[in-house]
Amino acid sequence: MSYDLEQENKEILARYKDLISNTYRTLDEENNKLIRKAFDIALDAHKEQRRKTGEPYIYHPIAVAKIVATEIGLGATSIACALLHDVIEDSDYTYDDLKKIFGKKIADIVNGLTKISIMNHQNISVQSENYRKLLLTLSEDFRVILIKIADRLHNMRTLESMAPDKQKKIASETVYIYAPMAHRLGLYNIKSELEDLSLKYNNPEVFNEITEKLELAKENREKYIEEFKTEVSEQLKEEGLNFTIKGRAKAISSIYRKMLKQGVSFEEVFDNYAIRIIYKSDAKNEKFLAWKIYSIVTDVYHTNPSRMRDWITQPRSTGYESLHLTVLGPDKKWIEVQIRSERMDEIAEKGVAAHYKYKEGYKQSSDDRNFEKWVTEIRDVLEQQQNLSTSELLDNIKLNLYSKEVFVFTPKGEIKILPTNATALDFAFAVHSDLGMKCLGAKINGKLVPISYTLQNGDQIDILSSQNQKPKSDWLEFVVTSKAKSKIKSYLNSQKNQLVEEGKETLQRKLRHAKINFNDEEINKLQKFFNLKSSQELFLKFQNNELDASSLRKYIESKNVFNNLLSRFRKSPAKNTLYEEPKEKNLDMIVFGKDEEKLNYSYAKCCTVIPGDKIFGFITISDGIKVHSDNCPNAINLRAQYDYRVIPAKWVNAESFQNRIKIEIEGLDRMGMINDITTVISGAMGMDMKSMSIESNDGIFNGTINLEVKNRSQLEETFKKLKDINGISRIRRI
Repeated sequence: MSYDLEQENKEILARYKDLISNTYRTLDEENNKLIRKAFDIALDAHKEQRRKTGEPYIYHPIAVAKIVATEIGLGATSIACALLHDVIEDSDYTYDDLKKIFGKKIADIVNGLTKISIMNHQNISVQSENYRKLLLTLSEDFRVILIKIADRLHNMRTLESMAPDKQKKIASETVYIYAPMAHRLGLYNIKSELEDLSLKYNNPEVFNEITEKLELAKENREKYIEEFKTEVSEQLKEEGLNFTIKGRAKAISSIYRKMLKQGVSFEEVFDNYAIRIIYKSDAKNEKFLAWKIYSIVTDVYHTNPSRMRDWITQPRSTGYESLHLTVLGPDKKWIEVQIRSERMDEIAEKGVAAHYKYKEGYKQSSDDRNFEKWVTEIRDVLEQQQNLSTSELLDNIKLNLYSKEVFVFTPKGEIKILPTNATALDFAFAVHSDLGMKCLGAKINGKLVPISYTLQNGDQIDILSSQNQKPKSDWLEFVVTSKAKSKIKSYLNSQKNQLVEEGKETLQRKLRHAKINFNDEEINKLQKFFNLKSSQELFLKFQNNELDASSLRKYIESKNVFNNLLSRFRKSPAKNTLYEEPKEKNLDMIVFGKDEEKLNYSYAKCCTVIPGDKIFGFITISDGIKVHSDNCPNAINLRAQYDYRVIPAKWVNAESFQNRIKIEIEGLDRMGMINDITTVISGAMGMDMKSMSIESNDGIFNGTINLEVKNRSQLEETFKKLKDINGISRIRRI
């Protein structure tokens, strides 16, 4: 391709000027020089590179730097690092070069970003190590993960140029790793956008449907917000308040989660947008003005007390502060109202990075302490759980990412914030690790309770301990915090280390006799084959003879089959020939890979697949190819962790096959309702109804129906006709 280099150079300079003009802070001369120097080095490093779109590669680091500056609000050092974030990986510049030019701090941050940028194209054991590196770099300097989140956000915004299977892999990894990280760092807008973009590529039909419906409802939404402003603004102005009122639609992914959780349609999600009142205030009057605005709003509209959330008196562990209330607004529709100061709004928008601006003149929130505590917990988990699988490690850390919180008190009245469902034992570990290890029980509000007691808001807790108490394996069944889990597991692991070593030596001998190398990759495969949670468990089973030479022979046999399958798809050459549907009957329904090969397969049990669904194949170690729906609850994890074992799959002859599914139906009961339902299913649609179970209670009926379905279009048409029946309020596929 030919490029207009002169025009491109003008565009590069224009984008750089836009970055400088939009930086969050007013940069002094020294900061401007630093950013300019970083830009010049990045421009030189990437001068021969282009993105998949054909654009100059330098567009990407400039865009990442702009996100870092304007959407996260970091300063000159981070902006410079964002410009340089791919330099070590993609050019001849080294860590030492950057250290000489910019100093150790910037070189370390760029090096941290380089470590976690190699997560793609790796087998599972290396990928596991890279996930650890990602989390370790967070605990070294959280700017690394903030810049990495900005990098991922821009990649997600420009994902159209990638192949569909690559889009799904990156989207799955994003929602699996980066969205929870953004949430925990208080970057709620970025977290929502990452989730929305992931949904766009993982489930485009749902994304497009909700997007269209939000657009159609936009005019009514804006009209509603204007009515709210008119009714509230006058009273706020009378009190001399300086404020703005704005409305926003909720995130598409958030609306979709509510639809799934509540089993309702888009139209039935009543709070798919919110109103925000943002006021100016000094530090002294900030809380007073929030409650004053609350009082004015609740004088105008009825409020729902059960949906009141006070994040000002007790901020979230992310530092988030705001008053949330749900009121019966104009047209008697429920709507969420958020009340916050400009400072609170900035922290809500930019998270942990924003609060540094407010250290002077404001009472320090819990943001610093809680963030540092969380980072310390991550460091503890990483140091003490070296033998955990990647998924276990991530699950432990993610326990504290999305969890809601409970506020409790020590005997001296100090507040502790723990995840909802935390127990007395979690509290003991939160106070001190040694106290948790020796915990016997607790007194809650003066009453003796077991260590498994689930904490409630406002509980005052006094832990009882004994020098003779030791952690037990059943403790893991009721603790929920990562700190408690890691400390208990660490102790239990130390007790069985000797047995593990013995089992490890036994396995090494058996593998040596079988002429198989003993390495991390092989251990991972053995662990998955025997369906074990950790390598320790694998070694223990060989130590106690639960697994022996005959077990190993079965693994070797399956390994040969697995390797043959992988080799066929890793480097399968693309062919231009399209699959032509054969005329013969009783052919395989599904073909796999770029060459559209017919292979043996079975359906995964974790999802229900019918012809017409979007699907993919997954090569298992011991059970051949499993076919999953794209909307399978495990699809994101499989693509994020084992993408090299995911293969494209497509339907060939869907019309020739029958598939059984179950639907749930609900509505207002009346005479003839069952007849109307069966008329649609058996009569109009000609479907085979295998069973029906319907119960009626106080005029409301609820039932399940098992159907034989030919394909997705037949199912969708059936749903459409059923919804037209008078009295039916909800239908969904189970």
